[in-house]
Amino acid sequence: MAGCVDFHDAGPHAGDTGCVSGRVLKVFTSQGGNTFLDFCEDYRECPFTSAIFSSDKHKFGNLQSLAGRQIEIRGPITVYQGRPEIIIRDPEQIRMAP
Repeated sequence: MAGCVDFHDAGPHAGDTGCVSGRVLKVFTSQGGNTFLDFCEDYRECPFTSAIFSSDKHKFGNLQSLAGRQIEIRGPITVYQGRPEIIIRDPEQIRMAP
């Protein structure tokens, strides 16, 4: 997939390795230690999600600094609970959008 697609348009790209862009509205860490970059006010209504598992979190700096930033996430686009997502395992998968 060439270029990034807006997070609203990630669904048709499930199964591809690609790039999804959007503004991070909040960074949420669950009780289990997994961190989610939320692109919508209500994550349950959002058409895309991204997660950093607790086992990979040590590789990243201050994830809260991404809140409010327009970012691009690269990686395999999979489907979890009916929603496209990218699991972020390496800081190289995230970059600030131009």
